[in-house]
Amino acid sequence: MVNFLLEFFILFSVLVLVSGTSRKLPTLPFDEGYLQLFGHDNFMVLEDGKSVQISLDERTGAGFVSQDLYLHGFFSASIKLPADYTAGVVVAFYMSNGDMFEKNHDEIDFEFLGNIRAKNWRIQTNIYGNGSTNIGREERYGLWFDPTEDFHTYSILWTDSQIIFYVDNVPIREIKRTEAMGGDFPSKPMSLYATIWDGSSWATNGGKYKVNYKYAPYVAKFSEFVLHGCAVDPIELSPKSDTVQNSASIPTGVSPDQRTKMESFRKKYLQYSYCYDRTRYEVPLSECVIDPKEADRLQGFDPVTFGGIHRHHSKRHHQRQSRREDAPFK
Repeated sequence: MVNFLLEFFILFSVLVLVSGTSRKLPTLPFDEGYLQLFGHDNFMVLEDGKSVQISLDERTGAGFVSQDLYLHGFFSASIKLPADYTAGVVVAFYMSNGDMFEKNHDEIDFEFLGNIRAKNWRIQTNIYGNGSTNIGREERYGLWFDPTEDFHTYSILWTDSQIIFYVDNVPIREIKRTEAMGGDFPSKPMSLYATIWDGSSWATNGGKYKVNYKYAPYVAKFSEFVLHGCAVDPIELSPKSDTVQNSASIPTGVSPDQRTKMESFRKKYLQYSYCYDRTRYEVPLSECVIDPKEADRLQGFDPVTFGGIHRHHSKRHHQRQSRREDAPFK
């Protein structure tokens, strides 16, 4: 079985590497790909069957989960976030196998962090592999649009050698697997989740601003679901099929034009990166590619975190002040 899985992983990786991006990936109705996870009536499938909304109030949050486990693929949804005062509210769109591997789970995360009135939502990405939660690989960004005004697309490409996060088809982060990462790179089958929950203890200025339920319910809407990967049997952890359908539609990586857009995005909107956090890592982790200009920008933003200056009172990285550029991203 191990040899068969290994051969399949290699086959899938080859399919991804030779694929192109010329065809738009198909979306599917909610009931064909997902199930409600929690939330009772704070979860609702809308009339078209292709959209859902999840909400947070003082009783509960809500969430849903994919029907299948996946090993690699391209996963996406269009999301519209709650408006007005949203401090402490966290909306997450992520992959995980924590329910199966309690002590050595993997994760690939999009987290959307609410804010006080007149301040903008922030977006955070992160990965964990093999339970390496003591090694955070967070990055945090502003956005070039208001995510509460309309739907925007958030996507994850996951292969055996790389992970890429996209916003509206613009890559914002690329993680390439290194030998030194070992099991820290997500490598076991995962489910896809979406949740909304109360992150008052950390999400906005390190917990300074809490969820104010006077503004509840906080409603997040999801549509245009893409679950385009290799589904695996949850018991045997073996593939359900020998091939990946429409594999030629899966993105292969970052094209030169996309790289230019990614560099522009990061120049304007990157607010935090673990690769430059000298208070946490004296030596950057193996997958980090240090950009001197990026380092200078972040050091100007927070010289203590990104310059290695000793702080008298330690604070968690979640306590950094949010910042957003005024110029639009194009």
